[in-house]
Amino acid sequence: MSSYGSLDVEVGVFGPTETDRAKDFYLEHGFAVIRGLWSEEYVDRLDAACGRAQADLAAGRLDERHRSRESFDPTDGSATPTVHYVLHVSEVVDQVRESFHEPTVSGLVTDLIGPNWLLEGGLFGVVFQDARSDEKSGYSRIGWHSDWQGGPHLDRWPATAITVHLDATSPANGFLRVLPGSHLWATPAPPVSERPAGWHDTGGRTGQAPPVEMPDAFQAVPGELALYCRRGDVLLHDCYLWHAAARGTDDTRGRRHLRGSRYTGREEQGVVPGQFVKNAAR
Repeated sequence: MSSYGSLDVEVGVFGPTETDRAKDFYLEHGFAVIRGLWSEEYVDRLDAACGRAQADLAAGRLDERHRSRESFDPTDGSATPTVHYVLHVSEVVDQVRESFHEPTVSGLVTDLIGPNWLLEGGLFGVVFQDARSDEKSGYSRIGWHSDWQGGPHLDRWPATAITVHLDATSPANGFLRVLPGSHLWATPAPPVSERPAGWHDTGGRTGQAPPVEMPDAFQAVPGELALYCRRGDVLLHDCYLWHAAARGTDDTRGRRHLRGSRYTGREEQGVVPGQFVKNAAR
């Protein structure tokens, strides 16, 4: 970690040859960033390919299973319709699938959670996400949650989420807020009117009760960290980690990234529709 003054400049960032250190940090704090896996040219090609998929979906050239909403969301200041999500993008962009099977990342995830599988065919699959700060945007921010809360009735946990950044993150275009160490707590499941079969009341790496209550939206949490990533960074975070996405302050800038997850449990649960439990404010 580099530093000047009295504090580290960046926390939880590791190079491709520092996976042992990244593993130790992740296990203690619930996340780690791997930097420098790919050349700028590789990220440029990945970026361009995802942009074409996004444009194809907006123009109706991709199957509707790749769309998350029925209507367009033209909030980028232009006359061109914008879609904020391309679902199952690894099915239409080979380089996305390649990047999510990158050996360094795949090996690190296996060291962290054991034998695992990448969710591609079911639910949302690997998703291209384009966050815009405009309040009318279909995707601008996400409230506090853990990924496990999206399926407390499922047996595919534990899991690790993988985010590939196509844009650097900042207060201008938005960023991830994380609460280090919260993956170790037994976080309550979200309130629902009816509990599906197999429901678990809590989920976490230990049975320790959270020392603070998870906010129901976007409030500040003591000890939270603003996690800024660079273009090409790969963020790993635990399925039990408390996190939220902050809305950017500049409506002219977006925050584009790819998001997928590797699971350890029952793989057949990855292809059953209608499983997702809404677990965060928008």
